[in-house]
Amino acid sequence: MTRKASSAPLAAEGPERDNTGPRSLTRLLGLFDVLSLTQNGMSLAELSATLASPKSSLLNLLRPLVAEGYLIHADGSYRIGPSIIRLSASVMSAWNFPKMIRPFMEELVERTGETVLLGVLNKEAEAVAFVELVNSPHPVRLQVPVGTVRPLYASPTGWLLLAYADKGFRDPYMASVQFKLKMPAGIARASITREMAKIRTEGVCSAIDTPIAGVGSVIAPVFDGNGECIASLTVAGPADRFRKDMDLLRATVKEVAARASGIVGAAQPGPR
Repeated sequence: MTRKASSAPLAAEGPERDNTGPRSLTRLLGLFDVLSLTQNGMSLAELSATLASPKSSLLNLLRPLVAEGYLIHADGSYRIGPSIIRLSASVMSAWNFPKMIRPFMEELVERTGETVLLGVLNKEAEAVAFVELVNSPHPVRLQVPVGTVRPLYASPTGWLLLAYADKGFRDPYMASVQFKLKMPAGIARASITREMAKIRTEGVCSAIDTPIAGVGSVIAPVFDGNGECIASLTVAGPADRFRKDMDLLRATVKEVAARASGIVGAAQPGPR
């Protein structure tokens, strides 16, 4: 960026505004919005006029965006850069994620005869959220509405997502979690910690009558192309049907989740 672009006119703008908070975020989104509509880019003066924003405030946004590749600055104009294109692709991939995984869920229902749920970790709520569902054809089946949220400590799916979560989240959570829901005897920090270690070793989680009596479940992780667990596939139903077929269910869910992971990884944009 040239010195000329940031000299006299900037001094005339007055004191720099605070570049934090909702106003800065709105300005940032507006910046990408207007630049996405032009192939030739826009100058600082044009951006300032279009966004009704001081040049000094805009420059505070533009400089790091150029440095990180979100924008390109050449010939006095700013244009959309490769990093924002990759980010957009990631956002669209995430938006279509349940649709991408659904064929694997339908396969699991066909092969197991049980209800299949797609779960994701909600770190802010310290919970697992079930964002997609394919019901079992059986008249007697598990009923879990899409959007159901369960505390991480109170669900085998939560244990699996915790097992593969980054230590920066998992360790403080396990140290401070309060068991506000009544749990069966034997379910405590120590037992969940042991279960998480077992999950990481075996690559699958299974439970019968835990934490809900009469319910069986098998859960396996779905990984992205970087090896990070981004979701779980849970097969769940009446415990009696799980007792007789647990080994086969574990192998089936793990195998299908591994193939789902391969599809997710292939759909991701390449490394930066």
